[in-house]
Amino acid sequence: MVAKHILTKRESEVFHLLVQNKTTKEIASDLGISEKTVRNHISNAMQKLGVKGRAGAVVELLKLGEIHL
Repeated sequence: MVAKHILTKRESEVFHLLVQNKTTKEIASDLGISEKTVRNHISNAMQKLGVKGRAGAVVELLKLGEIHL
């Protein structure tokens, strides 16, 4: 059974901004973190989801109801 929430709070915040078509730089600025940290959050989420790219992660998160458009 899949856990209700797969992502950490911060990973979720990053993906909510990502689906708003924000760049890594914009996400970093909005959240007050470095661009490297944004990339790490995205990478960690992709690993948890077993996907290879940001688009694949977004598709999986949409399917799981973790994010909405």
